[in-house]
Amino acid sequence: MRKLGLIAMMTFAGVFATSAQTTPEKAPEKTTELNEVTIIKTKKAIEQKADRTIFNFSDQPSLNTGSVLEGIKKLPGLIASDIAGMMYQGKQLDVFMDGRPLNISTNELNAFLEGMPANAIEKIEIITQPGAEFPATSGGAILNIITNKNAKNYLSATYTNSTSFTSYDDVRWRMNNSLLLSAKNKYFGWQLNLGQNYRESAVWASLEKQENGINSLLSKTDADRVGRNNFIKSALTFDIGKDRLLLNYDITHNNNNSYTLGNGPGFSTNDASMSSGLRQDAVVTYQKKFENTAKKLEFKFNYNNNTNDFELSPVGNSLVTLANSSHQNLYNAKVDFSQPIKFSDEGKLSLGALYEELLFDAASRGVTNLEYKRRTAASYVEVQTKFDKMNFIVGGRAEEYNITGKTDVAVLSAFKQFRFFPNASAQYNFSNSVNFNMNYNKKITLPSTSALNPNNTNYQNPNVDYSGNPNLQPTIFDNYEVKLSAFDYAFISYNISSAKNQVINRVTLDSDLVVNTNENIPEVKIHNFSVGMPIPYMLFTKGLAETLKMNVNPDTMNFLYVYAGYQYHQIPNVDTNGFWMLNFMSQLVLPEKIKFVANYNYIIPKGNYFYFIAVEPIRNSLDLTFSKKFLKDQLTLSIYADDVLNTNRNAFNSFETPLLISSKQDTRKFGFSLNYKIPTKNKLAKENPNLLNKEKKEDDGILNQ
Repeated sequence: MRKLGLIAMMTFAGVFATSAQTTPEKAPEKTTELNEVTIIKTKKAIEQKADRTIFNFSDQPSLNTGSVLEGIKKLPGLIASDIAGMMYQGKQLDVFMDGRPLNISTNELNAFLEGMPANAIEKIEIITQPGAEFPATSGGAILNIITNKNAKNYLSATYTNSTSFTSYDDVRWRMNNSLLLSAKNKYFGWQLNLGQNYRESAVWASLEKQENGINSLLSKTDADRVGRNNFIKSALTFDIGKDRLLLNYDITHNNNNSYTLGNGPGFSTNDASMSSGLRQDAVVTYQKKFENTAKKLEFKFNYNNNTNDFELSPVGNSLVTLANSSHQNLYNAKVDFSQPIKFSDEGKLSLGALYEELLFDAASRGVTNLEYKRRTAASYVEVQTKFDKMNFIVGGRAEEYNITGKTDVAVLSAFKQFRFFPNASAQYNFSNSVNFNMNYNKKITLPSTSALNPNNTNYQNPNVDYSGNPNLQPTIFDNYEVKLSAFDYAFISYNISSAKNQVINRVTLDSDLVVNTNENIPEVKIHNFSVGMPIPYMLFTKGLAETLKMNVNPDTMNFLYVYAGYQYHQIPNVDTNGFWMLNFMSQLVLPEKIKFVANYNYIIPKGNYFYFIAVEPIRNSLDLTFSKKFLKDQLTLSIYADDVLNTNRNAFNSFETPLLISSKQDTRKFGFSLNYKIPTKNKLAKENPNLLNKEKKEDDGILNQ
C-alpha cells in the first residue's frame, strides 16, 4: 500500500493543472437572447505534450517581468550563455518566433532576446521532437516564441510596463513598455503590438593564464552598456468566403552602446563601441478551408531582411579600430496540406514542400570579405495513426542543399548534397493523463551566418580577438528519446543526441593573445536524464486522501515544483564530466490573494560544456516575485527581485588551454511591473455567441502565423 501511495503521489503531479472550465450546454432551438457570455479558461503554467513542453509566459509574473532572455534563463532544464550557447535537456536549440526561424544566433540572438520584453509574448514552446513538417535544419530541438493573440469581436487593449534597477556598484535602470491592440469583425481582424526596451547593464570580465600553479592576468575589462530596442508587430486577417488571408509585418530596431575600460600586460584602453540592427519580417499566408475542418491547405511566403553595423574606437579618438557590417536577405515559400485518413481508429496524412534562399554578405571597413549563398529545396510526408491505446507517427523529409560562397581571398568549400531525414514516434496511453512515448529523428544544422562571419562584432583589445569561421560544415544529428509523462506537469525522460561535425565555440591561446572562434568537432554524444514533479503543500497538511479529492485552479494552489536534470557530453579522446541542473519553484497564495513565487536555479560546477569546464555554476540564482490582481482582474501588479543573493557569475577553464575565463554581470535587480487590460467602450464588447461552438479550434482567430 505504501508503494501504491507513492505512485499515486507521483501520478497526482498534474491534478491541479486541470483547468476549472465552464462547459456551456447546447442552446435550445427556441430563440433565446444572450445578454452576456463569460468563458473561463485557466492556462496551464507548464504543459507536457508528446513532442514539446509549453511554458505560459503571459500569466506568470515570475517569467515575464524582464526581457525574453531573462525569462528563458529561468526555465528548468535550459542553459543559455555566451559560452555554452542555448541548450534544452542536452539539445541545441534553433530559435523560432511565431513558427518561423529567426535565422540569427550567438551574440546577435542574445542581443535580440535581451532587447525584447517578456511581457510581449504569450508562451514559449520547446519542441524536443520536431516532426517532418519542421525544417530538417532545426537540429536537436526548437524554441518557439509565440506572440500570437486571439482577436475578439471587439476592440481590446492591453498596456504593460516593467521598471527595475540594479545596484551592484552603481544604480542602473531598465524599463520596457508595450501596447497591444486587437479587434475582429465578420470581415477582417487586425492586431498591433508596439513597444520599447531600455536597459543599462554592466559586465566585469577577466582572462588569466594558469601555468605551474600561478595565475597571470592577460585581460581585465569593466564595461558599461546601454541598450535600446523598439519593435512593431502588426497583423491583418481577411475572411474570403470560407478561406482566410493573413498578412504579418514585424520590424525591430536596436541601438546599443558600450564603454569599456581594459587593462593587461603592457596596455590600458578606454574604448567605445556602437552596434545597431534593423530586422524586418513580412509574411503572406493563404489558408484554404474545407467542409471537413480537419482538412487543411496552406500557402505561405516569408521575406526577412536583417542588417547589422558595429564600430569600436578609443574614447575621444576619431580613429576607428573596427568598422564591420553584415546584410542578410531570406526568401521562403512553402505549402502544407493535411487531411484525416480512415486508417485504424483515426489518422492524419500531412505533406508539403519548401523552397528557401538565403543571401548573406559581410564587410569590414566597407570592403566585402564574405559572400554566402544558400539554397534549400525540401518536401515531406508524415502519417499519424492510432490503434487502441497506441499512437504512431512516421514521416520523412527530403532536403537538397546548394551552399556556395567566397571570401576576399578564397572560394569556400561548396556543400551540395541531397539528404533524407526520417522520424518516428510511438506513444502508449495508460490513461488520458498518463503516457509513455519513444521518439527518433534525424536532423541537420547549417552553420549560422553569425558563426560564419569572419569579422569581429565584439569588443577586442591587444590580448583579445574574436572571429568567425567561413569554412564551417553542417552538423548531422541523430536524436533518441524515451519519456513518461503524468498529467501535464510530472515527467521523467532520457534522451541521446548524437552529432557529427558539431559546431562549437572554441577559445585558444596564441602566446598571450586569446582567440575566440568556432570550429567543427568530428563527433559528440550528449546524454540527458530529466525528471520533473510538483508537490502540493496540502499533502503535508491534509494528507494524500484529501489531496486526491481536490480539483482546483493552479492559481489558488500552494505547491513546490522540483526539476532535476543530469547532462553528460561524451567527446572522443576527451575526458569529460557530467553535471546536474536543479530547479525549485515554489508558489504560495498569501492573504488578500497575493501570489508569492520563489524560483531557484542551480547548475553544479565541474561539468563539461563541450570544450569548456565550469569552475563555477553557469546558473546560481534566487528570484522572488509578489503579484496581485486589482480592478476585477484587469490590473496585475508585480514586485520582484532577481538574483537576490547576487550569486550568479560564470567561470570556465578551456580544454587544453591554460585559461581561466570569468565574468560577472549586474544580475541582481529590483523592480515592479504592471499589466493593465484597458476597458474599451464598444457596442460589440461582448463575446459572439458563436464562440460557444465546441468544435471551434484553438487556432481560430489567431492573427500571427
